[in-house]
Amino acid sequence: MKLLPLFLRRPMEAVYERRLASNLARLPHPQHVGIMLDGNRRWARKAGHKDVREGYRAGGVKATEFLGWCTATGIKHVTLFMLSDDNLGRPPEQLGPLIEIIAETVRDLAAEGRPWEVQVIGSLDMLPGDSGQVLKEAAAVTAGRGGLKVDVAVGYGGRREIVDAVKSAFAEHIATGGEPVEMINRLEIEDISRHLYSPTADQTDFIIRTSGEQRLSGFLLWQSAYAEIYWVDCYWPAFRRVDFLRALRSYANRERRFGK
Repeated sequence: MKLLPLFLRRPMEAVYERRLASNLARLPHPQHVGIMLDGNRRWARKAGHKDVREGYRAGGVKATEFLGWCTATGIKHVTLFMLSDDNLGRPPEQLGPLIEIIAETVRDLAAEGRPWEVQVIGSLDMLPGDSGQVLKEAAAVTAGRGGLKVDVAVGYGGRREIVDAVKSAFAEHIATGGEPVEMINRLEIEDISRHLYSPTADQTDFIIRTSGEQRLSGFLLWQSAYAEIYWVDCYWPAFRRVDFLRALRSYANRERRFGK
């Protein structure tokens, strides 16, 4: 089928997008969305960029745009998966510039006037140099700002988060005079949930991954127990608002059973 000319297609797409948004306003939507910003390098290569870092820069701009969509939709909490702990093994000449771009993105998300409260989560002590502290300081200016809660996952691994949560639960118990064996006998799901990097993220409703890959890659492993998952074929920098609205439509049409 022959495609419509661009000057006709865009207005029609805009009408479709507005209608889709209007219909979704009457349907249930997730409160906490986790999104895997995948496909930045592949997007850069496909776009003809010799430097794949251009894909990460475009992805950072898209992250800001995406949070605006979430705010308009009434979503309360977003987790952006920007860098896994597995990625920390990349050569310094790759990892250093990538973390610099992530820091630029975090500063943009935390800029004055942004209606978001940002924190950086993950194994920040494993990041090279003082970059972990730089990221935390960039996000710290939003403390108490209110609005959409945004977790930026950097050097993040879901299995490592669970291990750290168990360690933290035991450390808290011992610090108050408790015996380790006592904690072993009484350890409950809630004890781990409240010691996650972002405790309120325990109630994750919806996880989206771009780029066509269909795996979690260690993202929010504890939190994803009952989360709905949606795979998108496009690369992250090419992710559009209409793609987001279609994802929300899929979520609204699902019957959440919570294991029942």
